[in-house]
Amino acid sequence: MSQGGRTRRAQAYDGELGDAVARAQEGDEAAFAVAYRLVQPGLLGYLRGIVGDDAEDVAADAWLEIARDLGRFQGDGAGFRGWTATIGRHRALDHLRRLKVRPRSTALEQDVLDLPGTHSTYDQALESLSTERAMELVRSLPRDQAEAVLLRVVVGLDGPAAARVLGKRPGAVRTAAHRGLKGLARRLGATGVTQEDPRTLGEST
Repeated sequence: MSQGGRTRRAQAYDGELGDAVARAQEGDEAAFAVAYRLVQPGLLGYLRGIVGDDAEDVAADAWLEIARDLGRFQGDGAGFRGWTATIGRHRALDHLRRLKVRPRSTALEQDVLDLPGTHSTYDQALESLSTERAMELVRSLPRDQAEAVLLRVVVGLDGPAAARVLGKRPGAVRTAAHRGLKGLARRLGATGVTQEDPRTLGEST
């Protein structure tokens, strides 16, 4: 699919999500279920990268908070994805503090690899990965790079939104994502991926 086609697909996805969130804020339970269906795969994949097998429990806690605070959310579909990722990350870090362990290495699963990407670079770096290979490769990345790639590829956030989730400057997240994708590309032998201007990996100019 062309970049233009992917952009239109992402816009349609966020449009559907934004509509569902707006209806859910008015008390439409079916619309909240739609928002959950659209967001949960990416959120769960991201949380698996932080807490591993405990991701479903952490996601359940996150959705309780999301439902409770939904009336206070202001924004569109893309903003909702960033907001839910932020809540999920906070719950994941709380979980890890309770366990007194360091965050685990990241592991991607096939269902999240199938989500639409935001840039052809991601397609080049990830399209040929099997689940087992994805786990091995992303686990080998430094945590900041793995988390940045997850937010960009799995959750589908742009650079500034991913930076807000991580509490970092957009440039730092852009660089981490770029380095992570370069590392994956080297392992995959995806020629041309390392040639791109890192600005294309997310930071608005």
